[in-house]
Amino acid sequence: MRESDTGEAHQAPAPLSVRWFERPEVLDRPVVVTGVFDVLHVGHIRFLRSIAERGLPLVVGLESDGRVHAWKGPGRPVNPDAERAETIAALSCVAGSFIIDGPPAVADWSAYAELLRPLAPAALAFTAGDRFTQAKIRGAEALGAQAWELPFTPGRSTTAALGRLAHSL
Repeated sequence: MRESDTGEAHQAPAPLSVRWFERPEVLDRPVVVTGVFDVLHVGHIRFLRSIAERGLPLVVGLESDGRVHAWKGPGRPVNPDAERAETIAALSCVAGSFIIDGPPAVADWSAYAELLRPLAPAALAFTAGDRFTQAKIRGAEALGAQAWELPFTPGRSTTAALGRLAHSL
């Protein structure tokens, strides 16, 4: 909270916000995954299916175009955030998807914990080797959620897929 010039207390705006693409009507203690999901590939499918097989609803947060562009550089994302959210939401193993908006510099575990708090997640899931593993574990702890680390499919990433595509052209 901060105080205005008139002495009134104002809540500082949240650094990150959610734009739902498809929100389930009932969402009880979901598993939440966040990421880019730019070019959907078998690694994504295996990861998301393995989460859904544990029996809890799965919602996926996709980073907005501006955040992805700032982190990954020119030419990324390949697909716009609304289309990525629609593609992910269409998967039978996914209950809903949302887009994460906010300044690219805001990427700490506490900002994500505050963003996800209204969802009351049962777990946060991520792939083994994720460079943000420790941050995601801290975020899960702050939310009273489990941290699920699932296997990575070797050789299957958006960067690898784009490399194979560029090489074949």
